[in-house]
Amino acid sequence: MGRNFQNCERLRPVDLARGHGLSTQAIRNYEEAGILPAADRTPHGYRTYTPLHAQALRAFLALVPGHGHQTAASIMRAVNEGAVDEAFRLIDESHAQLLDDRGTLKAVESALRDLEPTTASGPTTASGPAAVSEPGDTFIGPLAGKLGIRPATLRKWERAGLVHPRRDPLTGYRVYDEADVRDARLAHQLRRGGYLLEQIAPLIAQVRAAGGLEPLEAALGDWRSRLSARGRAMLTGAAELEAYLRKRG
Repeated sequence: MGRNFQNCERLRPVDLARGHGLSTQAIRNYEEAGILPAADRTPHGYRTYTPLHAQALRAFLALVPGHGHQTAASIMRAVNEGAVDEAFRLIDESHAQLLDDRGTLKAVESALRDLEPTTASGPTTASGPAAVSEPGDTFIGPLAGKLGIRPATLRKWERAGLVHPRRDPLTGYRVYDEADVRDARLAHQLRRGGYLLEQIAPLIAQVRAAGGLEPLEAALGDWRSRLSARGRAMLTGAAELEAYLRKRG
């Protein structure tokens, strides 16, 4: 790689690290990972950096919040290897993922609007749980098919406390009532939105306790805010990357 750094100022690893709260070892690691251009060496073997390296570091750190560490590193490596089109492709993929996540959020909000508040208790008789005879009752196979997931996933959600199907007294099969179907749909949408099972469980519990969906409004608001923050972070990262590309000439 040519080193037309446009400026003869020489910087030490500590000079790059100090302004960003990093260690000098982190700077060396970034160089070895291809995130920073290769450094020049003094006659005694010490690394020397330039303002180009400083801009590369700023670009990488600005890209991380919007694209994640792995993708940001891949973008910088592509640029430093002269594969700018590959860097742009990676950026496009991140934007596409953000757009998909916004679509998922919209789908969750739409699903919530379509769901009627209901209680989580299933139909019972004087002698115990009723057989599958109530409107909305379903078994594990049909529910999994409707959601586009495997029955094993529903069993995993049951172990995590997301759904609480009762057992048919005649067959022993799991029976999902309307509240279980609602909870499964919400869990499915929230999983698509990036929520972990341990994050979803208390939300579902709140929905059951409240007998409705209002507790999810705060979670959806937080989700929306995080998507907006990612979008803005991508703009900041793009500005710093453009500055780096201009400095590289």
